[in-house]
Amino acid sequence: MTGEEEPATRVPVTRAIFDGIEVVRLSGLTNMLDRAAVIEIAEGMGYEESARWVRENRGEYARAIFQGFEIVEKEIE
Repeated sequence: MTGEEEPATRVPVTRAIFDGIEVVRLSGLTNMLDRAAVIEIAEGMGYEESARWVRENRGEYARAIFQGFEIVEKEIE
């Protein structure tokens, strides 16, 4: 090991998923680390796809909170 850390890799999501998460963040209604609240708020605001992604991708969501999101054009598998 050289002691150098690898650069943080952002988490790929579609524009639709990112937009829903970003709307929740900008609303200021919850701490973004509170996954359950993020899911509930996203659903309440009509961002079902974002809510589903956060629900189904617990680890990726947590990583994205700290390392960032990368918007991709194609659907995420």
